[in-house]
Amino acid sequence: MSIERELFITEVALRDGSHAVAHQYTTEQVTQVAKALGEAGVPYIEVSHGDGLGGSSLQYGLSRTNEMELIEAAVSVCGSSNIAVLVLPGIGTIKDLKEAAKLGAKMARIGTHVTEADVAAQHIQTAKELGLETVGFLMMSHMASVHKLVEQAKLLESYGADTVYMFDSAGALLPHEVKERIHALRQSLSVNIGFHAHNNLSLALANTLAAIEEGATRIDGSIRCLGAGAGNTQTEVLVAVLDRMGISTGIDLYKIMDTAEEIIAPILQAPQEITRDSLVLGYAGVYSSFLLHAQRAAKKFGIDSRDILIELGRQKVVGGQEDMIVDVAAELAKNKAIYSV
Repeated sequence: MSIERELFITEVALRDGSHAVAHQYTTEQVTQVAKALGEAGVPYIEVSHGDGLGGSSLQYGLSRTNEMELIEAAVSVCGSSNIAVLVLPGIGTIKDLKEAAKLGAKMARIGTHVTEADVAAQHIQTAKELGLETVGFLMMSHMASVHKLVEQAKLLESYGADTVYMFDSAGALLPHEVKERIHALRQSLSVNIGFHAHNNLSLALANTLAAIEEGATRIDGSIRCLGAGAGNTQTEVLVAVLDRMGISTGIDLYKIMDTAEEIIAPILQAPQEITRDSLVLGYAGVYSSFLLHAQRAAKKFGIDSRDILIELGRQKVVGGQEDMIVDVAAELAKNKAIYSV
């Protein structure tokens, strides 16, 4: 199948991948990766703490390196690529956004829970005033009906977002569900439509292709699948598949494959594969960045991390409620002790 369409990929390994390395990126690593991605022709490279600007904290995980240093380093070597930053209102501030723009960031990606788009208004408007290409996105999109998703997306459009993304943050959606949602967004909005997948059910690439079929033209990928949970749509694989489909991304296939093999692979603390815990993220519909937090809590309280994740899914815990992970683990351990007596 050949689809002639302008399509842009945002590489998220230096942001979403921060979760997978416990936010321990060094300036040297970011410099090396951003330079290679720029040389490969990747149009947008997202750089920040996994939970966005201002995310370095005890609750979300402390960064090894100040993210503004990482942004500045990436800007200095990325060539014609544009550096993007993530802002989650309530975590990242207007001040953070202005500082990132001053350092040379060209795109602001403003994210909220799928039912809370209204909290993004000020951040989107400020990003536009700063002259940044502005993306609004809705996280955990599996948790809302198609009607609610469209309603919230229209709010992001009304605030001035150039692009509206649907985030499958838990990697819980199936291809037909992606198609239905993207189709509805495409029919209802006049701005660009984007899609961000996670691979917890091994459906990231399939879901991404479904989104593209329905009109999404802004797509996220993580090189070598370096992202939260089981990672995102694998960039180098996506580029190869799109090339086979006749869709140009402007990314050099050999260079992106070499970057994955020679630069990203040594950074990985473990192969990005679908483990029992990351599988449960998709199965239970749990925020992908909860993975390491749940594993730490399981070890601390001597219980199965899968039980924590299943309970988090049952309680519909969302991004920003990381403190609930320890509470849930403690309660499960308490109940286990009672029933074992």
